[in-house]
Order: sequence, then structure tokens, then C-alpha cells
Amino acid sequence: MKVLFPNEVVIETKNFKVAQDWEVPIPAFFIVSTIRNIRSIGDFTDEEASEFTPLVKKIRKGMEEVLGCKDVYIFQNEDSAHGFHLWMLPRYEWMDQFGRKIQSVRPILEHATNSPISDKLLEEVREKVELMKKYLGELGSDTSK
Repeated sequence: MKVLFPNEVVIETKNFKVAQDWEVPIPAFFIVSTIRNIRSIGDFTDEEASEFTPLVKKIRKGMEEVLGCKDVYIFQNEDSAHGFHLWMLPRYEWMDQFGRKIQSVRPILEHATNSPISDKLLEEVREKVELMKKYLGELGSDTSK
């Protein structure tokens, strides 16, 4: 595993951390993970459950309003070695060559991971993280907005 973005955290709350995926260079590919090491949404405490949906909604709204991500694939698998995390994968035009169904995700991730990584791409990833940080900071720490 090649770690490209170890410090690109968008927001950290009491229960969750949102960060750029650390190994796939797709701008605005955000991962929502729990602070506690759990496996499933079924393991959420009531406090985590009440924070989760508003947080994901806020991230998704920012992805559209600030970053221009019209379509986003959101999914979670419970058999991950990394504990609970939700993938928020934006769809870009270049991805259309792989189709628009869930089966397209693996080839998209492989393409992004195996393609040469330019300084321009790295800068775009970091720029989108900074734009989201600013957006979320302007909304304040209340995740219900």
C-alpha cells in the first residue's frame, strides 16, 4: 500500500474523521471513519448515530456546492481490515469509460492508482481538501446544518 495523503484530514469530530483517501489519487475521494474501532453501522452508539447522517449530508452538500461533484458513489463494506469507514467517491467525466454502475468502481480505483501521479494532480487533491475544510469551518462545528 502506497500512502500518498497521510495528513489530508478534512474534519475531525468527537466521533468521526473525514479525510482524503490516503492511497487513491482521486480529488475529493473522502473517507468517513469512526474514531472508535468498530466494524459496522450497527455498532454505533446513539451519539455516533445521531452525528453520522448530518455529517455525511454536510460533506456531500459541500462536495456539490463547493467542489462541483454532481454525482457521488457512497458505500461501506463491513469486512474491511481498516474498521468502519464510508467511501464518498465523486464521479468525474474521465470515469465514464468504465461505466456508471457499481461494477465500475474497481476499474476506476485501479486506473487512478496505476496512472502516473503528477504534481498537478497532487495539488488538486490538496486544494479540494482545503476548500472543504474552509466550507465546513464556515458552517461551524454543528454537524446538523
